[in-house]
Order: sequence, then structure tokens, then C-alpha cells
Amino acid sequence: QVQLVESGGGLVQPGGSLRLSCAASGFTFSTYTMRWYRQAPGKERELVATISTAGGTTNYVDSVKGRFTISRDNAKNTVYLQMNSLKPDDTAVYYCNAMGYSGARYNTYWGQGTQVTVSS
Repeated sequence: QVQLVESGGGLVQPGGSLRLSCAASGFTFSTYTMRWYRQAPGKERELVATISTAGGTTNYVDSVKGRFTISRDNAKNTVYLQMNSLKPDDTAVYYCNAMGYSGARYNTYWGQGTQVTVSS
């Protein structure tokens, strides 16, 4: 059974930090590209950050560059999103996403999301 379980969200003041985690199970984590998305109320889901299978390549949406860092630990089947200098505009539900092949089948998996609220 495939599972992506996010944790680490919460309420934080502007300028603060949070670290999101996404624990994966049920598939070969190290062969999947991992992404973090977010969705604010009334807005479309937005790709925030991507990390390659071995972690050597990362990409970010312009609005979070220099503030967010995506990383992964393939030994722990976990991907992280370190979020610093948080702004109210970062308020959203953050989702973990996995994309990759199992045999000949291309799969996409989603977590249930974790709420991040940036407010004073």
C-alpha cells in the first residue's frame, strides 16, 4: 500500500521557519522524483520545489528561491522542505508528490497535505 505522509505544518509568524517532512512507503522511493506543491484558498495548486532521485538536482518556483530548500534521505524514504523567512503569501496546504516508474508503469502519488499558516 502506497503512502505519503506529510508532517511539520503549523502556525508560524512572518519571518519564521518550518520544516516539512514527507515519509514514503509502498514503493521504491529512491527511484522516484519528489516534489512539493502548495494550494492556497481560492488558488490553483502550485509546484514549489522538485528534487531528483539522488538529490543532485533541485528546482524551485521563483517566489521561494533563496528561502526554501528541498532535500531527501533515501535511506529513510523521506523528503523534506525547509522553509525560512516565511511570508503570509506562503500560507497554503502543502502536498508531497512522487512520480516515477514501477516496472513499465508510470505512477503519481500524493500525500494528504499539511497546513502551513503564516500570520502574526
